[in-house]
Amino acid sequence: MKARRLTVLLVAALAFGGCSSLNPFASGNSKIAALKPLNNPVRTTESWRVRVGEAGVFVLQPAQNSGAVFATGSDGDVVRIENGRTIWKTRLKTIVSGGIGIGGNLLVVGTPKGEVIALDASSGEIKWRVSVNAEVLAPPGVSDGLVVVRSADSRLFGLDPVDGRRRWVYQRATPSLSLRSSAGVVLESNAILAGFPGGKLAAISPTNGSLMWEGTVAVPRGATELERMADITSLPVVGARATCAVAYQGRVACFDMSNGSTLWTRDLSSSKGLDLDDRHVFVTDEKGAVHALDISSGASAWKQDQLASRGTGRPLVSGDQVFVGDSEGYVHILKKDDGTLVGRQRVASSPIVADLQRAAGDIIAQTRDGTVAAIGVQ
Repeated sequence: MKARRLTVLLVAALAFGGCSSLNPFASGNSKIAALKPLNNPVRTTESWRVRVGEAGVFVLQPAQNSGAVFATGSDGDVVRIENGRTIWKTRLKTIVSGGIGIGGNLLVVGTPKGEVIALDASSGEIKWRVSVNAEVLAPPGVSDGLVVVRSADSRLFGLDPVDGRRRWVYQRATPSLSLRSSAGVVLESNAILAGFPGGKLAAISPTNGSLMWEGTVAVPRGATELERMADITSLPVVGARATCAVAYQGRVACFDMSNGSTLWTRDLSSSKGLDLDDRHVFVTDEKGAVHALDISSGASAWKQDQLASRGTGRPLVSGDQVFVGDSEGYVHILKKDDGTLVGRQRVASSPIVADLQRAAGDIIAQTRDGTVAAIGVQ
């Protein structure tokens, strides 16, 4: 019962954390660090902006497919946007808690009551609704042959994309206390990748939901349940040279995708997540600083700490730059080779809590108040 009460308190702290770190136990001043003027900043433009419903206590990820952007608010209005024009809007008449998952012509969202709803991405027509009997906080993974839904209790459901019929369920033991996470899954051609409480990264067979391999990102340590939390609360990232993940109160770790063998680990706590290219892994730490690590060894290439204490989110690599959102609605632009801050664009005064996305050469940001905007760099 004590663990259950702690979990409830933790859920509340994470849901209403706003512009603070996901670490509800950190001490110190939570005041947002002031921004410094930039020298010769790059020119940024806002290609378009659209308002959808507010996210509320949820983290609602937008998604893109073939240049079109799809987004939803917690009120259940799902929209398709092309070049800033709303092509269609479908009202689901239910609260949405899991952001947009899309693959091919199928778009899928989840609800707090465990309903999974699939729509036709071209028309917005509802194709099917099924229940997984558990709260859905993450965007479903969608491919031509499978929909994978992750529930808040870390179960994975493999569903048929045609009618939502359940094919398999993957379930594992989880710690009694864990962070509430909106991280979903990554679908590769021959494996489903998902991070779990306790610091484990699992590769799961899309055919039958069986475990293919498991890698240790972090090892829980400490005398109390709070100290032993070492959860993966962000998406793993797959590159040509490595598959990498990061854990809260844990480490960054990169693995060989073929067999799960560990290539290297590096002590660094993050609940925000990472991205990579062919040379570096980019990760935002628990204080909001952005790091670049050598993808071959984990050695530090650079660290940008001017964004610390700004609620900095998951990095996104695009071209020669790294983009991160913050709790005041800014998108910051860093040079990929040395981490220098070279630009910023404010989307809204509301926090950017969803991961940034790429679409048609722009960076897509969605704020908590429901502003969806496309940012370009010239």
